[in-house]
Amino acid sequence: MAREAPESNMKFSWKSSGLVGIGAVAGVFLGLNFSAVAQRETRSPLPLPEIQTLAEVFGNIKQGYVEPVEDKKLLTGAVKGMLTELDPHSAYLDPEENKEFETSIRGEFGGLGIEVGTEDGYVKVVSPIEDTPAARAGIKAGDLIVKIDDTSTKGITLGDAVKRMRGKPKTSIKLTVARKGENRPLEFTLVREVIRVQSVKAKLIEPGYAHIRITQFQERTVDDLGRAIERMYKESGGKLAGMVLDMRNNPGGLLHAAIGVSAAFLEPRTLVVSSNGRLPDTKHEYVATPEEYSFRTREDALRNVPAAAKSVPLVVLVNDGSASASEIVAGALQDHKRAVVMGQTTFGKGSVQTKINLSNGAGMKLTTARYYTPSGRSIQAKGIIPDWTVAETAEGAVRAARMREADLANHLSNDKDPGADKRPAAKAEEKKDDGSAAKPPARIEFGTPEDFQFQQAMNLLKGVPVKGEKSKEPAPRTADARK
Repeated sequence: MAREAPESNMKFSWKSSGLVGIGAVAGVFLGLNFSAVAQRETRSPLPLPEIQTLAEVFGNIKQGYVEPVEDKKLLTGAVKGMLTELDPHSAYLDPEENKEFETSIRGEFGGLGIEVGTEDGYVKVVSPIEDTPAARAGIKAGDLIVKIDDTSTKGITLGDAVKRMRGKPKTSIKLTVARKGENRPLEFTLVREVIRVQSVKAKLIEPGYAHIRITQFQERTVDDLGRAIERMYKESGGKLAGMVLDMRNNPGGLLHAAIGVSAAFLEPRTLVVSSNGRLPDTKHEYVATPEEYSFRTREDALRNVPAAAKSVPLVVLVNDGSASASEIVAGALQDHKRAVVMGQTTFGKGSVQTKINLSNGAGMKLTTARYYTPSGRSIQAKGIIPDWTVAETAEGAVRAARMREADLANHLSNDKDPGADKRPAAKAEEKKDDGSAAKPPARIEFGTPEDFQFQQAMNLLKGVPVKGEKSKEPAPRTADARK
């Protein structure tokens, strides 16, 4: 099977950057990606009646549409439709989008800093990225972007919408959003920036306790995490009593980074995630070794991480904005009983996309496999269910956004749990003890005294009662599917 590594001639066991994520980030597509170019299998005869129908539609448009239409536009539209009808994560990338896709894995792109999906034909904000124009302007998770400048987003593709949101730094753009609880649309004028996402943020909360937040999984995430853990141990005098790994609102990113983050807390050669599809290259077990998580070098990015990091008491914080790579890490640490997962059920993206470069400079993402946690669980359309479910505030408030994989049209089924997407979705509005509705939480900084979920994680580490609900889900059958 042919394999290509963009921007590198070094040989790896897998090549072009594996991405695990959801939707798009202000024009940058994200999705778990195996690098191999899909091998052409023996083709069956083309379905001639359907091909004839396509030709008839093409001919009628060319002959009778009210205005002349270029062949390229019609055929590109047909290709896009072919992919988008498969599932929410298969997509066509025009040459410009394909080029930006390849460069985005460096954690740097031009735009607004919004992670988006689609709902009811509109663009929906999954979550704004911290410290970006979108976050500073007050864009919130759950907002529906109904207009970009003066153009309605109703019915346009996600790719077209995010292309409109892209642009040169220091240029302005106006977004009109519909927000639950507001009587009229809200207008925001934002100035585009070069978005440089700091993927790892770490600090000692108090002596002996560290908070490490991962916002996305990028090329440098494993290196940055290694340095952050090393620094936390030095600042604490060589010993930590507990650590909180915070992946709330993390939409995913590079597969190798997810393996490396897991490896920082697991014993060497521990199974992190496996995948299975029709093609031989999609059947693989990823283990905690430098060969799997060191991106552009053979040097171990975690070589200086203290051995104590593999046994320090650990709580992982997640929510419904935690997807793919985040779910791989949470699932691995949960299955191996290495950490307690706390927060809210995750997004539930358990599919694998192969990134394929096309001859015209464009590209395509094609769903080619499902991935599984070490115990063999599929989280597709189900998500990682926390060991402790904790609301966002003491009053029981939850995130306004409740869009998950199971809510997306044409989503893949869960082959391990066919009823996963039939389960009732969590209510967007919870009730307080007096029966009144709990107000959605105000925007807070993660890892602060005002962060209720984080404080419950700290309570668990210190042996203090947790204000939440312990999961009734059965524990994974085994810590390693290979045993």
